[in-house]
Amino acid sequence: MLHSPQSDPSQNASADPLVQPLPPPQPAPNQDAPLYGMAAAAGAFLMLSAMSLLAKLLTAQHSVVEVAFWRNLIGVTPFAIAIVLFRRREILQVKSRPGVVFTRSCIATLSIMCLFGAFSLLPLADATALVFTSALFVPVFGFFFLGERVGPYRWSAILIGFIGVIIIAQPTGAWNALGVTFAIAAAGFNAALSTMLRLLGRTEQPATLTFYLLAVGLLLLTPAMPFVGTIPSAHEMVLFLALGLCGTVMQLLLSTAFKYTPAALASLFSYTQIIWATLFGWAIFGDWPTSNIITGAAIIVIASVFVVLRESYLARKGRLPRPPAPSTPAE
Repeated sequence: MLHSPQSDPSQNASADPLVQPLPPPQPAPNQDAPLYGMAAAAGAFLMLSAMSLLAKLLTAQHSVVEVAFWRNLIGVTPFAIAIVLFRRREILQVKSRPGVVFTRSCIATLSIMCLFGAFSLLPLADATALVFTSALFVPVFGFFFLGERVGPYRWSAILIGFIGVIIIAQPTGAWNALGVTFAIAAAGFNAALSTMLRLLGRTEQPATLTFYLLAVGLLLLTPAMPFVGTIPSAHEMVLFLALGLCGTVMQLLLSTAFKYTPAALASLFSYTQIIWATLFGWAIFGDWPTSNIITGAAIIVIASVFVVLRESYLARKGRLPRPPAPSTPAE
C-alpha cells in the first residue's frame, strides 16, 4: 500500500491508521480533473468502510490480534516482493529519526487493534462516528508536542466535537463502555500517528514509512499468534484476503484523489464513511442509528470539518508551523 505524497496529515479524518497521506511538496495539487479526483476519494472511503465491515465480521470468530496480524501480513507482502524480487532496497532506508519511525509503527499496531475492537463491540455507525474524533485530536497534539498555536476557533470546534461524543456515549449507563473506550483510543492513536508524520514527512518516503509500520506491527503480533490464532476456514480466508484487497484498492484510489483534487476537499469525503457504515449496519446486522447517534455524529462531523478546513486555510497562509527537517540523522 502506497501513500499519497500530496496530502496534509492533519487533514486526514480516516478511520484507518494506515491511511496517512504525506504533507504536500507544493502549495496545491494538480486540479486538472477535480471531478475525477472526487470520484476516486468517494471510492476510497467506500473501500475503507468495506474493510471496517470485514473486520467486524471476522472479529466475531477471531481475536482482534489475529485479524490485525492477517491485515499486516497481507499488506506487507507487496513491499516484500518489491524489495526482494525487484530490488527496491531504497524502501528500507530510513533517512532520519529511526526511533520515531519505530515508535510510530508500535502506536499504529495499538491503533489498529483498538479500531477492530471498537468495531467488534459497537454498531458500525457508532464506532465510525466516534473514530471521526481523530481530526479533533490532531490540533491538540500539535499544540502540546509540536508547539503549534491553536486559536479560539479551533479550540471551540474541538470542545463542540467532544460534546457530540458525550451525546453518542449516553453517560446514563445505556452504552458499551469498552467499545466506546476502544473507539476513542483508536482516534487518539490515529491522531498521534498524524502528529508524528509531521516530523517524518519531510524526510521519509511514503513506501518506507508504510513498510516499517506494517512490518513492525507484524513482528509485534506474531508471538501472540500461537495463543490466539486459529486456522481460518476457506470462507474466512476469503474474507481475510478481501480485507487486504480493500486496503490496497483504497490506497490506490486515495493516491488518485489527492493527485487531482485539493487535499482538503478529498479529505472531506472521508465523512461519507458514516453513510456507508449506517447502510452496512442496517443491511447486514439490522442496526439503525438511534437519535442520539445521529445527533452526536452530526456534531462531530461538523466540528471535524471545521477543524480540517481551518487547518487547511492556516497552512495556505503559512500560519500553521511545521517542525524543521533534521540536518543530520537523528536517534
